[in-house]
Amino acid sequence: MKPNATITVNCIGRSEHTISPYLFGHFVEDIRDHMDAMLAYPLKDMDFESEAETRTAVSGSWFAYTNGRNTKYALESPAPGHSGRAQRIRIGSDDESYAGIAQKAALKGPMTYSVKLVARASVELRYLLVEAVNRRSEERIGVVRIELESHNWRQYEAELNITRACQDAEIRLYVPDSHPRWLDHVSTGMLWLDHVSLLPGDSVGEVKREIVEMTRSLNAGMMRLAGNYISAYHWEHGVGPVLKRPVMYNEAWGGWASKYFGTDEYIRFCRELGVEPLICVNDGSGTPEEAARWVEYCNGDIDTPMGAMRAANGYPDPYDVRYWEVGNEVWGEWQVGYCSAEQFAQRYIAYAEAMKAIDPSLVLLACGHTDQEWNQTVLDIAGEHIDYLTLHLYHGYGRFGMNRDTPAEDRYKAIASFPEWTRDSIRRTAELIGANAKHRHVKLAITEYNTMYYPNTIRKGIPNEHTLGAAVANAANLNEMLRCSDMVHIGSFSDLVNGWLGGCIRVGDYYADQYCGKSPGWSGHPLTVYGTPTYEVLKLYATRDIRHIVPADVACGTFGVHAAKPAPVSLDALPDLDVTACVNEDGSSVTVFIVNRSLQEVKAELRLDGFEPGEETVVHEITGDSPEDINSVFEPDRIISESRIVPAAEWERGYPLRPASVYCLEMKAKHRRGDLK
Repeated sequence: MKPNATITVNCIGRSEHTISPYLFGHFVEDIRDHMDAMLAYPLKDMDFESEAETRTAVSGSWFAYTNGRNTKYALESPAPGHSGRAQRIRIGSDDESYAGIAQKAALKGPMTYSVKLVARASVELRYLLVEAVNRRSEERIGVVRIELESHNWRQYEAELNITRACQDAEIRLYVPDSHPRWLDHVSTGMLWLDHVSLLPGDSVGEVKREIVEMTRSLNAGMMRLAGNYISAYHWEHGVGPVLKRPVMYNEAWGGWASKYFGTDEYIRFCRELGVEPLICVNDGSGTPEEAARWVEYCNGDIDTPMGAMRAANGYPDPYDVRYWEVGNEVWGEWQVGYCSAEQFAQRYIAYAEAMKAIDPSLVLLACGHTDQEWNQTVLDIAGEHIDYLTLHLYHGYGRFGMNRDTPAEDRYKAIASFPEWTRDSIRRTAELIGANAKHRHVKLAITEYNTMYYPNTIRKGIPNEHTLGAAVANAANLNEMLRCSDMVHIGSFSDLVNGWLGGCIRVGDYYADQYCGKSPGWSGHPLTVYGTPTYEVLKLYATRDIRHIVPADVACGTFGVHAAKPAPVSLDALPDLDVTACVNEDGSSVTVFIVNRSLQEVKAELRLDGFEPGEETVVHEITGDSPEDINSVFEPDRIISESRIVPAAEWERGYPLRPASVYCLEMKAKHRRGDLK
């Protein structure tokens, strides 16, 4: 087969600008199961915050564990200064029973878990047991006895040694039937629990070690804390002693916001990874003054009120958070604080002035939109106060008038056209920014992007965002962001872990589909942590030695998208290959990212102008048998990036690129020549 595509790279025409490492950023949000999946705690409702789900008054994910006919349960006010509820258990002496509460959990092992509980008990109750058992066999895999030393509230800590991993375990806290009985039936036999938590010994802070290790491999330049929930999030509720933090309802997504991952924990996560934090402030239900206090908490010296608060919480050194975002999709009716562009622009100015009064060195991002009328108004009113305008890019079936009845091939071609839409949004916004000297300094931050297959809320089975086809679309989108990296400095993939669409790191078998009809753990592999095909793409791009863009011309076949709705871009003849080329700082290596968007094999010839490669090249390939291939708990490594050494001569003759696949070609110069000009 002769080559049917030619890629020509002009290696001496490198860009004057450098590629920002923040282009390869990620995004954490308290959304659905994102925090449950990311944090290391195996238990839920640790503060008994949820309502009882049965007639028995036992909180949320817990259930009664007793064989006593007269055991009584109730939910009461928490311990002083704590939030949530207290779980009261009254044990009848005559029953001579065991009594307590239990919860399903997936446990690592062998592993030591730190147990923390806040409890009080009537004076006759001397101890309780914290026990882990295999739910199927009743095999005990760990137990610790905790002596109850006070009738008043006390915090207890212990270590629970788990002998082996158990995917389907049960944690039980109970007074055993062997406990000496009591005679009084009026004021005895009562146990109150205010907080119960387990934390595995291998966790990194509050985060699963596997998540930290996989995220570190992503080489993320920046980690964004934001999302719909942030527009009703009050940061002061998420700092200080954890048990004294109030339980907050997640007004955007329902359920409870995690009080276990506040500002301090987020900064620790960023520092563990060596990434730049980006915080979005609450401009929905918050105030400029509240945002300014958050800035001072992060950046103020200890002689400032908020800096002193941070120091009192155990962090005397300022965090020096430089990047702050004001407004998360406030143009959307679903957002707390939804408003017009004019209202937002005035609001943004108030926030910018208050925040920069605390720290003038801040870099501020303002909420932008793919609707240029919104951007025009915001820039006209607030342009001189803005450093970056944000875009959220989710190009899905809805834009094409498609649905699940549309043939799979047509749906794949539509989502493979992702970069055409991205290019159009960036071009239109950049032209608008450059049209007036007042805001010509503004750059772009794509603070959320992913494929969004339509419909995006009611699904059956695994969402399509997890497929090889999604990885192809996201790779082509990264190519476009690289090509526009003179204007686009920040990118945040949505989401990091589980969450809404296609979190690139997956924990267990709970997918974004809340209507899939399967409860978490249905597979028997709730502890499995793996990456999606897009995870492989993001890791591949972010770990390359690239600093400057060089021109790449492509001659290849084309494909068309049969859209039922008009589009702002031509979809009739899209190139099969989407290609971006880069060089490192001293010009000694060339990296070419090639995405074969077509459903046919393409044999590509590569020509390098102004660069003589060595005899061997490194080729990284992300491919599969079908665009619908996925990684799952059953096959976590089905789609991975694989590398091989390929003689440079093969690229001169034509190298076969598999259908719907992503490639990265790395070439070292035969002779080091210094900087390319």
